[in-house]
Amino acid sequence: MAVGKEIRSKIKSISNTQKITSAMEMVAASKMRATQLRRNRSLPYAQQVIKLAAHLAEATPEEFKHEYLIPREVKRVGMIVVSSDRGLAGGLNNNLFKLVVTKMKEWQEAGIEIEVATIGNKANAFFSRFGHDLVATVNNLGDAPASKDLIGITTAMLDLFQEGKIDELHVFANEFVNTMTQKPIGIQVLPVVPGTLQRQIGIESLAEDSNLAWDYVYDSEPVELMNTVLDRYIESVIFQAVVENVACEMAARMIAMKAASDNASDLIDELQLVYNKARQAAITQEITEIVSGAAAIN
Repeated sequence: MAVGKEIRSKIKSISNTQKITSAMEMVAASKMRATQLRRNRSLPYAQQVIKLAAHLAEATPEEFKHEYLIPREVKRVGMIVVSSDRGLAGGLNNNLFKLVVTKMKEWQEAGIEIEVATIGNKANAFFSRFGHDLVATVNNLGDAPASKDLIGITTAMLDLFQEGKIDELHVFANEFVNTMTQKPIGIQVLPVVPGTLQRQIGIESLAEDSNLAWDYVYDSEPVELMNTVLDRYIESVIFQAVVENVACEMAARMIAMKAASDNASDLIDELQLVYNKARQAAITQEITEIVSGAAAIN
């Protein structure tokens, strides 16, 4: 029964694939819990840095305005695109790239030049495929990225801003909403806009937080204080975007692998039904031939 043998071979192949996807689903679920814990641990620091930067941005006198706080005529923008290093994460990266491409088209139609830096192999490959030059790139950060790994790319983009080679800096990444939902988002990092400062990737607006009121004074030179706080703020925004994206990656991979396992089960059931029908037809044919032969002899 050649057909039956072929179907059994397909069922075995799909079953082996299902074992792999099920294992990957369990690994992704375990890593997702770890990345969510890491994300939640970094949030309090990011929130406090944002509050501090918000206070300074709102309260700093005009004569001490830092260059990071002063809006410019936008002729060139810089963007940091945060993606995953690996695939098998559903449409996570594609949805992000759609948002990035849409924004880039808007800027290009307005005659604005774009400088791009990437974090993650997928973003690097995406822009390289279209021949877009990259200012800087960071790959293979793993499941537990460290802020020190982002110093180079952060410094490169800040240097461009300080040298007047870009007038705005934006970060694009995926934001973790819940296990089933991750959404691409882009936020402006520079220049710092006090009204929108408190909404960052992974951090909802703190405008309703009563802790925004403060009753302390800063005992430092204004320029030194602004340099330090705003640098920490920018580093925190970029690091939080990376941590957030890793959590999204693990959740998306877990969902994708579960869907693959479920689809494999459905396909196995369908093939098993086809196999049973083919086997039944073969048995029926054999019985018919035996009966016909016996009748002919008689």
